Amino acid sequence: MKRFLKLAAITTLALLCAAPSYAQTEKTIKRKVAIGRFSNETQYSKGIFYDKDNDPMRKQALDILSTKLAASGKFILLEREDLDVLVAEAGSGMNKIGADYIILGSITEFGRKAEGENQVFSTIKTQTVEAGVSLRLVETATGLIIYSDEAKGYAETTTKTTLGLGGTASYDATLSDKAISAALNQLVENIINKCMDQPWKSYFLAKDDGAYIISGGASQGLAAGDKFFVYKKGNVVTNPQTGMKIELPGKQIGIVTVLQSTGSTPESEISFCTYSGEDIDEDNFQKYYISDK
Repeated sequence: MKRFLKLAAITTLALLCAAPSYAQTEKTIKRKVAIGRFSNETQYSKGIFYDKDNDPMRKQALDILSTKLAASGKFILLEREDLDVLVAEAGSGMNKIGADYIILGSITEFGRKAEGENQVFSTIKTQTVEAGVSLRLVETATGLIIYSDEAKGYAETTTKTTLGLGGTASYDATLSDKAISAALNQLVENIINKCMDQPWKSYFLAKDDGAYIISGGASQGLAAGDKFFVYKKGNVVTNPQTGMKIELPGKQIGIVTVLQSTGSTPESEISFCTYSGEDIDEDNFQKYYISDK
C-alpha cells in the first residue's frame, strides 16, 4: 500500500510539472495617434488649378489610413483641426498635439494607363493604376522620426468583349482606392509594431488630496489596480557631431497604482493613483514620467 501511494505521489508530481503554466496576458495600452498632413506630391498637385483642400486623392489616402489603424484596435485616433499649424511650429507645437505619435504621409506617385488587345472576335482592355505612398512616424515628446518608409501599390481591372458582347472598359474610380490601399497595407503593420514596441508613457499632472494625478484613462485601457513604473528623467546632453540634444535613459524610482479614471474625451482623461518609492519633487513634476515597461 505504501509503495502504491508513493508511486501515485510521484505520478501526480510529474503531471503537475508537465502541466502548462498560463501566464497573465500582457495588458495593452492604446496609443494616442494623430494623423497629420497627408500631402499630394504627384505631378497632379503641381497644376495651376490644384486645390489642396478639395483633393480627393489626398482624402482617400487619409481615410484609408485612418480605417486601417482603427481596425487594429490598438490606437485612439485624435482629430485636430489645427494640426497642420502645430506641426509647422515643430518643436513648440509637437507637445501640444495631445498624442503620443503623429503620422505624416504623402502620395509620391500616381499613374493610370489603359491597354487594349484586339483579337479576331474579341477585344480585351485593361486599366492599371499605380500609387506610391510615403509615411513617417514622429514621437511627439521628442520630435524624432522613429519610422520612415515608402511603398507602391497596384490595382487593375480587365474587361473583354466578344462579337460586341461583354463589359465595357469605362473609367473605374475604385482603382485609385485599391492602389493606395495596397501601398498602405505594406506600411501600416510596421507603423503598428513600431508604436507598440515603444514604451507607453504618461506624466504627473498634479497631486490632490493625497492622490497623484496622471494623464491617460479608461479609453486607453487604464483600469483600477493597474501598476506602472515611475522614472526620473535622465540628463539632457548635446551630441557635438549633430548638435542634437539627447535625453539619457531615466532611472526607475517607484510605482504608481491606478485608483480610478475620469474624463469625457481621450484628450482630457486623467487617472488618480497612489505612489510608492523614492521621494518625488512635487514642485517639479516635469522631472518624471510613467511607463508600462
